[in-house]
Amino acid sequence: MGLDLGVVILNWNTRGLLRDCLRSVEAARGHLGVNVCVVDNASSDGSALMVRTEFPQALLIESPVNRGYAAGNNLGLRALGFGLGQRGGPRFALLLNPDTVVPARALVDMVAYMGAHPRCGAAGPKLVLPSGELDLACRRSLAFDAFVYRMLGLSQLFPRSRRFGQYNLTYLSPDVETEVGSVVGACMLVRREAISQAGLLDEAFFMYGEDLDWASAIRRAGWQVRYNPAVTVLHIKRAASRQSHKAQIAFHEAMLYFFRKHYAASVPRPLGWLVLLGIYLNLHWTRLREHFTRRKLAARAEAAIQA
Repeated sequence: MGLDLGVVILNWNTRGLLRDCLRSVEAARGHLGVNVCVVDNASSDGSALMVRTEFPQALLIESPVNRGYAAGNNLGLRALGFGLGQRGGPRFALLLNPDTVVPARALVDMVAYMGAHPRCGAAGPKLVLPSGELDLACRRSLAFDAFVYRMLGLSQLFPRSRRFGQYNLTYLSPDVETEVGSVVGACMLVRREAISQAGLLDEAFFMYGEDLDWASAIRRAGWQVRYNPAVTVLHIKRAASRQSHKAQIAFHEAMLYFFRKHYAASVPRPLGWLVLLGIYLNLHWTRLREHFTRRKLAARAEAAIQA
């Protein structure tokens, strides 16, 4: 049997969720030839031991340091044989977060979808939260005005507006299959040829924005990115990032880098300055808030020890 799918699961301190995710992937193999690679980003919760013990068939990479989402996924992609100019190996790569659960036919149906859309370089399913609500990040626009409306909060105020709601396509039914700017890295299926032409994830992104950037590179290489709601995947969401003080800071840092990389050279300079000002203000406010939050937590811990 040839290899159809290489699954990369990047983990940081989500042992229980990772176990559920790996079980769901194992149950969803169907007739596909699947290789699974778990990259553990220096977890302290015994995740790596759990994988070695309970899922010995999975390739385990233990990174001694947490270098972030893009770098961690690239470790797994390279281990499975993906990269610029690479040939052979699985036909598709699937980035999958450990806080996802895939249903029994998800992998088979996602690969079949790619077969039916030969110009599709990357595709993502409908992601739903435990509440049953749509994870809005599973379909996004890369247009600059959509980015601005998202930053200004207009997309949240007017989600049904075709103009203001374009960032997450909230004016469209969640059940409409369509070409999009980007899908989300929590569950992103990418064609080998698209990776060979577009390259791997940009490791300058620590957390957030790298999937948008990768989708942009895939589109520039001439491929489509599509949203496929015929497949539904559960996404717990932020299981790892909520543990990290750096997560919210990383979000604004990613916005800043993404703007400079993709938009700064093409937008009018005064507008660019306004956008940068907004990002910097949010970034510095978040840094200040996180600083005082850490100090408060440290003070509480010290008080508890003294008591």
